[in-house]
Amino acid sequence: MILDKLENADNYFDCVPGLERFIDFYKDNDLEELPACRIKLDGDDLIININDFHGKAEEDCRMEAHKEYLDIQIPLTDDEEMGWKAQVDCCEITTEYNEQKDVEFYADKATARFVVPAGHFAVFFPQDAHQPGIAPGKAYRKIIVKAKVNQ
Repeated sequence: MILDKLENADNYFDCVPGLERFIDFYKDNDLEELPACRIKLDGDDLIININDFHGKAEEDCRMEAHKEYLDIQIPLTDDEEMGWKAQVDCCEITTEYNEQKDVEFYADKATARFVVPAGHFAVFFPQDAHQPGIAPGKAYRKIIVKAKVNQ
């Protein structure tokens, strides 16, 4: 897992697939002004989801993990709290792995919780189970970048 400011993203280009391509797109577009949508930057290898998000209470946010894609989660207009746990330590599967959606859900509790401030990003690799969206009562713009890990 990585947590940092967007302005430092270039430090991670070599270890985060798709990050450099996304940052180029980000610099050329005002993601706060674009309509909520899904953009395929590189076919199914790099997908940007622009969401008008409604935060939830912790108990309503599920722990999830992916196998084929990593997540780059970017709250743009407000802070968001997230949870993390090593995927190998998750033992309470609530929804078996869905290959088409590339997601498995867990009832496990996070071993770490942290705030991702607006304008920062968190990268979750397949070994990182994560619990995004903890922001009760908040409405904000959020970007979720899905990058195929074996490009």
